[in-house]
Amino acid sequence: MKLIWKFNLVLLGIFAVGFLVAGYVSYKALQANAREEVLQHARIMMEAALATRQYTASQVKPLLDTQMQYKFLPQTVPAYAATEQFNELRKKHPDYNYKEATLNPTNPRDRAADWEADVVNVFRSTSTTSEIVGERDTPTGRTLYLSRPIQIKSAACLPCHTTVEAAPKTMIDLYGPANGFGWKMDEIIGAQIVSVPMTVPIERANKTFTAFMGSLAAVFIAIFVLLNVMLYTMVIRRVTNLAGIADEVSLGKFDAGEFKTSSRDEIGVLTEAMGRMKASLVQAMRMLEGS
Repeated sequence: MKLIWKFNLVLLGIFAVGFLVAGYVSYKALQANAREEVLQHARIMMEAALATRQYTASQVKPLLDTQMQYKFLPQTVPAYAATEQFNELRKKHPDYNYKEATLNPTNPRDRAADWEADVVNVFRSTSTTSEIVGERDTPTGRTLYLSRPIQIKSAACLPCHTTVEAAPKTMIDLYGPANGFGWKMDEIIGAQIVSVPMTVPIERANKTFTAFMGSLAAVFIAIFVLLNVMLYTMVIRRVTNLAGIADEVSLGKFDAGEFKTSSRDEIGVLTEAMGRMKASLVQAMRMLEGS
């Protein structure tokens, strides 16, 4: 096998391994960055929901406490306010979702779906878990969800949710006596769940990966061609020329050509050495012929 073929096989092997390793590392990194971007959006949404809850509890509810004696106003409930805020957001971004999923809710719309109930039960079974991040498939694509437990930490929540008798009559008139009771202090009754679509960031990551791998392949091809040109020009052609002259000299054709070079690299040194060897051989042959 010729030297250039051996060189190309080794070079192709190195490039193939490097291409695969670079592709694997870059793909994992881009996918991780895309997921982290989605998770960051989810955290911002969660903080926005908590801010809405806090604002409603501290500034809206006190202003409407008097009216609550005559009519129950769900707008004073922090969970209701946070959900309504994100319902407005979903008019323009329907793939985003926020829900205060509850196992036994007062408002039926807050009842946890099957997968949401599983999340709530994880919080209930492991009280040390403060946050759950996961992914699930939806009709619109892959979605990341961020969840935090809803735990009764204030006694102010209990009058409306312990027994039907203790609950405000206006609330019973609105929601009925069937749901939202029996809550206890420190009990985890549900979970705040933010769902953010992953489609756009993942598509962006895939496009970036394709562009990167295409650029890397172009660089590899350019290096491959350049190295082959350099190898042929600086090594193969010169060695072939030396081999041809040496072959002619070995057959007794001393006028086949001269071992001349102006290069001082290794092949240049070899050329000078072969030139001296030819001169010595010619002189030795003439001495033999003269004798």
